[in-house]
Amino acid sequence: MRRALFAALCVVLAGCDAAPVPPVAAPPARPDELAPPPAPAGDPTARATESRQLAAYYARVQADLLAQGLLRTDGGGPDTPYGSADILRNFERIAFFDEYTRGAGLRPGRNVSGRLKRWPGPVRIAAEFGASVPPARRTRDANAVRGYAARLAQVTGHPISVSSPRAANFHVLFMGEDDRDELLARVRGIVPDIAPDALAIFDDLPRSIHCLVLAFSGTSGGYDYARAIAFIRAEHPDLMRLACIHEEMAQGLGLANDSPRARPSIFNDDDEFALLTTHDEELLRLLYDPRLEIGMRLEEARPILRDILEGRDAAPES
Repeated sequence: MRRALFAALCVVLAGCDAAPVPPVAAPPARPDELAPPPAPAGDPTARATESRQLAAYYARVQADLLAQGLLRTDGGGPDTPYGSADILRNFERIAFFDEYTRGAGLRPGRNVSGRLKRWPGPVRIAAEFGASVPPARRTRDANAVRGYAARLAQVTGHPISVSSPRAANFHVLFMGEDDRDELLARVRGIVPDIAPDALAIFDDLPRSIHCLVLAFSGTSGGYDYARAIAFIRAEHPDLMRLACIHEEMAQGLGLANDSPRARPSIFNDDDEFALLTTHDEELLRLLYDPRLEIGMRLEEARPILRDILEGRDAAPES
């Protein structure tokens, strides 16, 4: 649903000293005939019209997925067994590979492993809302971000907390088509030297991109995250919006890819699971295990990962 597209944006972030994680995007959940017609060009109410059409479209998409038994919220169960070998395989694919070539726009990845990416310091998350988002929904989404941040902190052992927008380094923007100008201004405020081509990602999103995250390193060409922007469409119905919160915040921590073999997992394009699973928690624990180092190659990390997972298997059940 949300997570098929990763493209490193180094080339479009000219003048920026960051090496961003590509945006999370997704192909349409259903054929184009489900899509509403575009609003008339030049119509002063076009954005409001498009926002209403998008809300209706995404409501149909969610209903269709639920009718198929997808968007599960149970975190996995007896029907989705996995072991250490599965965790190792899936972590390698999700943490060390990019679906699209870094610095080459949307060119498919070369199936070559990269380096470990994560935050070296505290992650301070702020939920921010466009003017079109009603108060009740703001409260609900802010509470979801707060609760999920606490869960991510507990799972990873890394300092992750909610913050004010002024102090934040991870901004989760809930905005709709009616908030387009506000969205662009806010992105420019967070990344003042962002290149026009990068800003255009937010300005002209196809409906197939349900939500996305961009993370920026603190050093030129580095793998140490220092800033991130997640964008979640305000037009989504509740479950799809919560699913975007779960995936974008987790992927913004460094799990940048997807795998069709990952199950139960939100890091999979099949839409089976909407919310972070027990398997995904294992991936996050590995990502922030202090025995791994930022910038580490897969060949260096693999024996350490095996040792960590052997310890997991040897640990007595609580």
